[in-house]
Parts: sequence; C-alpha cells; structure tokens
Amino acid sequence: MDNVLSTSAVDAQVEALRQQIQATEDQLAQLREQLAHAEQVQHRARDAGKLETDWQQEIMGALNNPQHQYYQEPDPQQRFALSNPEFKRYARQLIMPQVGLQGQLRLKAARVLIVGAGGLGCPAAAYLAGAGVGTLGLVDGDTVEESNLHRQIAHSTDRVNVFKVDSAITYLRGLNPNIIYIPHRAHLTPSSALDIFSNYDFVLDCTDHPTSRYLISDACVLSGKPLVSASALRTEGQLTVLNNPPRAPGASDGGPCYRCVFPRPPPAESVVSCGEGGILGPVVGVMGVLQALETLKLITSAPDAAAPPPSLLLFSAYSIPQFRNVKLRSRRADCASCSANHTVTESSLTSGSMDYVAFCGVTNPVDILPPSSRISAGDLLSVLASASPHDDEGPILLDVRDPTQFELCSLPNSINLPWQGLQTRLRDDRQIIEDLKGRDVLVVCKLGNDSQLAVQMLASTTPEINSIKDVRGGFRAWRDEVDSEWPDY
Repeated sequence: MDNVLSTSAVDAQVEALRQQIQATEDQLAQLREQLAHAEQVQHRARDAGKLETDWQQEIMGALNNPQHQYYQEPDPQQRFALSNPEFKRYARQLIMPQVGLQGQLRLKAARVLIVGAGGLGCPAAAYLAGAGVGTLGLVDGDTVEESNLHRQIAHSTDRVNVFKVDSAITYLRGLNPNIIYIPHRAHLTPSSALDIFSNYDFVLDCTDHPTSRYLISDACVLSGKPLVSASALRTEGQLTVLNNPPRAPGASDGGPCYRCVFPRPPPAESVVSCGEGGILGPVVGVMGVLQALETLKLITSAPDAAAPPPSLLLFSAYSIPQFRNVKLRSRRADCASCSANHTVTESSLTSGSMDYVAFCGVTNPVDILPPSSRISAGDLLSVLASASPHDDEGPILLDVRDPTQFELCSLPNSINLPWQGLQTRLRDDRQIIEDLKGRDVLVVCKLGNDSQLAVQMLASTTPEINSIKDVRGGFRAWRDEVDSEWPDY
C-alpha cells in the first residue's frame, strides 16, 4: 500500500510540474508581447505633459525614495512612475484618494489567482483586469457550454467547447492587453494547490462546490494568502473575505478560514448546483463584482492598515433589503486548518491523504429500485401510444418535477406531483391516494433520480396501487431515445 501511495503522490507531483511548465511558457509568450508594446509606449511617454502639482510631488517622492516598496531606479527616458497610456487608462480611479498613485502601483505589482472561470470568475476577472492588476491567473478544467452563456459574460457563442480559461483570457486581453494572464487548464487538486498558490498574492474562490471551497481555504491558510470567497444559487449569494490578515496556524490575530465559518460541510444530498437549482445571471454577476471590489480594497490598502472585522455578506435579489451583513467570529480554537492544533498540513495536502470528497460526501446517481420496477423511455412511448386518452382505467403518468419545470415542457395527460414536499401532500391530501388505488402508475422526472425516490415512497404508503414503476433516465433519456426535439435545459 505504501508503494501505491508513493507512486500516486509522484504522479501528482509530475502533473503539477507539467502544469507549472505550461503556465511558465504561456507567461513567457505574453511577456514577449508586452515587451514589444512597452517599447512603443516608452517613446510616447518621453513627451508626457505636466501633471497637477500635488500629483507630481507624490510621483517624484515615490521615485526618489529608495526605502519605498515600489522604488525603482529612475528610467532616464520615463519621467513618471506610470506611462502616459497608464495614466490615461486608469485616470478615473487614479484621482480617487482610495487608490491614488500608490494604490495603482500596488495593483500593477499584484498577482491574483482566480479559481473558477464561470459565473463568478468572469465578472471578477473583468474588473480586476480593468483596474490594472499586473498578473491574473485563472484555474479551470472545464470547457465553455452553451448553457453557460447567460451568466458567464467572458465567454461567447463562437468559443463553445473551448477551455474556459482560454476563452476568458481572449476576452480579458481585449479589455486590457497590458496584463500578464496565466492559464491553468485543469481543476485544482490537493497535490497542485500549494504549488500554484505560491506564485500569487491573493486568491478568489469562484467555484461552486464545498469540496473545492474547503480545499482552496486550506491551501490559502498553508500558503499565507488572503481569500475572497463567494457563492451564488438561484436568487441568492454570499460573500466573505477569509484568512485576512493571513497568519500561520495558531496565530490568534489571523483572520478566520472557511472551516472556522463552516466546520462541517452540508449534507451531500442538500448540495444543489446551478444546473439543478438554476441561477439568475445578474445574481452571480453581483457576487463576482463584489469579489473584485473586495480584492481591489485588499490590494490598494496601505500595508499597515488594520483588517476590517470578519463578516459574511448575504444577498437576496427578491428581499427587502437585498443586502444583510452578519458578523463572524474570529478563528476557532479547534479549527482543523488554522488553529494551533490543526490537522491540515502541507504534507497531508500534497500527499493526497486529504480526501475532500469523502469529507464533504458525494451523492451518487440514485439506484434503489430493482429492474422490475423500472421501464425505459422507449417502453414509456409504447405505453402512451397504446393508451386511450379517455380510458379511466389506463395507466397514470406522474411527473414529479417542480411546477416551473413542468410548465417548460410536459407529456400530454401527465399529472404534476412534485417530489419536493410529496410526503406532506400524501399525509394531508388523502384524495391523492384514493385516485391512485388499483391503477398502474408510471413516474418520471428530469434525470431518473427523484422518480425512483417517489416510487419507493408511493409503494410504501399506497399499497393499493396495482403497479408503480419509474422511467429510467427520466426526460434526458426521453430526449436521447424518443424525442430529439424535447427541450434540453
């Protein structure tokens, strides 16, 4: 077993090194492009006009102070700390006291990693690139799908099936070509996280599953990086800044981590993705923009500025007020990641012994019914074709999707009886059971999971049903096997 584990760890390290080499090659190519651009800018900057006196004094003070963290030997061919095109591009934020010259120089020097190039990552990356963050890294192993386009604004129809990081970088280069963009075309793993995070100053969690959120937070604590984390589903979102200020595990003045806020993951069966629960595009956009805002505040703040108290921002599009702020506790004394007695270590992460899937749980496709209690989509077609629409003794087709999905598309003469809340309805409305007595019942849902659960419940609560079966694969199988025009949503 030890040999198997060591081989697995070596393979993971090799893959991480391959990703680093690829990222370095991509960065080198971008640097060559920027060098050519900089040489052109350099000539135009020689004749830059005078600025207002106070800004000129600030600039010259920064240039002439060898102790300043952004001091560089003056370029005899460039009079000011920024080039004239940079002054023009960032002018509207440069004149704000919250940014100013020093803030812009911090942005230019900053290296920010965005994990997830989807609904959150796209707007966050756009505003960070627009603000002039010097280096942006993007981590994502997915490709663009058509269903992404209503909310993932950096992608486009002509880039469907392209890696999301490549699609996003194409968009971002059009927005600001003066940024170094580094693609990481793979999902983040425990073995690769620390190597990747070591090259950046700030991390944004723009993912959509607890397994990745715990991994990213753990890696930020171990690598000493502030984390801006957000999530969005349906019409609601959450935002928090974690591990700020970043301190070693056990330090009482460090900011709380994700495990401090959520010591235990939610039940696996309660985790709903955007594909299952839906998402309103502007909702995830709001949360991504807020992530960019918090990151800009972190970068541009003075090095000795005190971190604000930790809090959790809650957004609900249909509530009044839409925003609420919840104060968070400081680091937990028993936190597995950031306390003095932490169990999450660099070796446990890189060795692969940290199993985030096992920790968070995983919901496998439901498979609880025997073959005799299931029929195929083709069998359902045969049953429907042979049944008379006026036959009061014929089979009943129950559609257990929610009413919104049922309204999108449904089969003729089917009855909508949503799985959510079914047990309560069976208890409170005995007429449902009366209507099913002595009948053959077929149950269908979107994917063939909820229908199995419904069959199991109905069979146990309504023994008077003549027979009850579910449709294997649900309406996805119906579209694949029977009706290719059935909506794909």
